[in-house]
Amino acid sequence: MRRLDGEAIERELSRLGASFGRPLAVAAETSSTNDDARSAAAAGAPHGAAFLADAQTQGRGRGGRSWHSPPGENLYLSVVLRPRVPATRVAPIALVMGLAVASVVERRLAPPSRGASGGGSIVEVRLKWPNDVLAGGRKLAGILVEAQLRGESVSSVIVGVGLNVHASSFPPDLSARATSLAMLGIDGVPRELLAAELLQAIGDAAARFEAGELAPFAEDLARMDWLRGRRVEVAGVIGVAAGIDPDGHLLVRGADGVLRAVAAGEVSVISS
Repeated sequence: MRRLDGEAIERELSRLGASFGRPLAVAAETSSTNDDARSAAAAGAPHGAAFLADAQTQGRGRGGRSWHSPPGENLYLSVVLRPRVPATRVAPIALVMGLAVASVVERRLAPPSRGASGGGSIVEVRLKWPNDVLAGGRKLAGILVEAQLRGESVSSVIVGVGLNVHASSFPPDLSARATSLAMLGIDGVPRELLAAELLQAIGDAAARFEAGELAPFAEDLARMDWLRGRRVEVAGVIGVAAGIDPDGHLLVRGADGVLRAVAAGEVSVISS
């Protein structure tokens, strides 16, 4: 696989008319693009600054879990956001960023009759609360959001995205639950083009969130909610997932009929 080409990403951003994603930094290898973005944000990097790498040596997901980051195969990118929202309202942005990534993936996986490029077969793209993008029930992308707060205001939000693009196999502990665009029949799409599409979608979603928080995304959240109707356990709560509320909390209806809102936690799906 050839290395990620920063100049090609710049050209694609210009072709798309995207102002988001600049300044753009592309490294052959880094420890973590989220670390790069966070350091840059602390030094004053503007809203929209983007950091990509061909490989990560210490890529991570939620809870500090390692993110499989081999060179030349996938996309690892992070952006600096400076949303003008109160610190108490910023948490749902993780869901919004998941929807942004899912929208790019869904267009790529749509059949030709829907006008999408790529020509893939029909595969359901869904969002698993709070931060995973699934395709065909397997994890295709993950989003890691890290906010830097200053009192009641938001100093910056770092959004990291790992998207499996050309991977044809995964380590044994991931092989049963991970997938890639190539494994779903979408191969040959340049990573540079996908990177530009992701940056454009993230920028657009960030602007919509700043203007209306989760309200503009309610319909897409309901449509893409993979957990809805499944029996789950999260943060000590067991029941049936019943959607996502306007604050981004997962709603779970217990056996007692009570609807509980869960703000954070790792979700386990309970087999019936």
